[in-house]
Amino acid sequence: MTAADGAARTARFIDVHYHCGPDAYVRRHTATAAAARYAEHGGWVVLKNHLGSTAAQAWEARQQGLPVSGSIVLNDLAGGFDPRAVEQAVVQHGEDSGLRLIVHLPTVTGRTHRSRLTRTPSHPLLADGQRPLTVTDDSGTLRPDVRDLLRAARDLPVVVSTGHADGHEVRLLIEEAVRLDLPRLMLNQPANPMTGLTCKDLADLVGAEQVFTEQTALTHLLGYQPWSDLVDVLALLPRVVYSSDLGQPSQPDITPWLTQSAEWFERAGLTPRRVQEVTRDTPLAMLSL
Repeated sequence: MTAADGAARTARFIDVHYHCGPDAYVRRHTATAAAARYAEHGGWVVLKNHLGSTAAQAWEARQQGLPVSGSIVLNDLAGGFDPRAVEQAVVQHGEDSGLRLIVHLPTVTGRTHRSRLTRTPSHPLLADGQRPLTVTDDSGTLRPDVRDLLRAARDLPVVVSTGHADGHEVRLLIEEAVRLDLPRLMLNQPANPMTGLTCKDLADLVGAEQVFTEQTALTHLLGYQPWSDLVDVLALLPRVVYSSDLGQPSQPDITPWLTQSAEWFERAGLTPRRVQEVTRDTPLAMLSL
């Protein structure tokens, strides 16, 4: 076991979804600054950005003793569904963390949704956004290159995330993941408006042992998800991973998020054991090799 691997396993909590700069939009912290704040609280963080990979940033930060691992978002700008992009990120991520790289399917899908976030593009080339990419074709069927990517992911140390797939696509991805015996599939913030899955919907979808459900704080903070559904997801579903999805200058910083989360857990009536499950044990089980 490496030092980094040991740090992840002894962390008080694991946030699998935090945005650092550089990203498609201006962010509050750099990779090292964000990781240093998680270290102050005894946590571990998985960095994410919509431009592509944070694997090398995470590796660099870990060499400084910081508790961080990475991800890649397979938007068109990052190469889309080309398995070589994933393989490169896996190599850049290194082996010292002892954790899986999270591979997010596209988050820029062109769906008609106007975010409630106040966001500033990080570069003039992004003023008009990125070219959209979806996991299904015009007939609503999973693209062959998506199937190929999932097949390739079986043999890599990764967690595949559904990205901003819609509800129909999430169902197709679960079916394909189960068919291929993909080791890990994370349903990425399924309560967000682009996916639109409630706890009741999810209860019928997450039976397979390799399927994990991410519950982000931001989905509720932005008013996309009612309190009752947030509580139901946190309290009732199996294999729930609680994350922040923060990093935006307009949203809470890491310390206020942790304080607010503790208040939410108490208000929701979660037991200390359940809090540990959704904030530490289940994220660690999902990321572990």
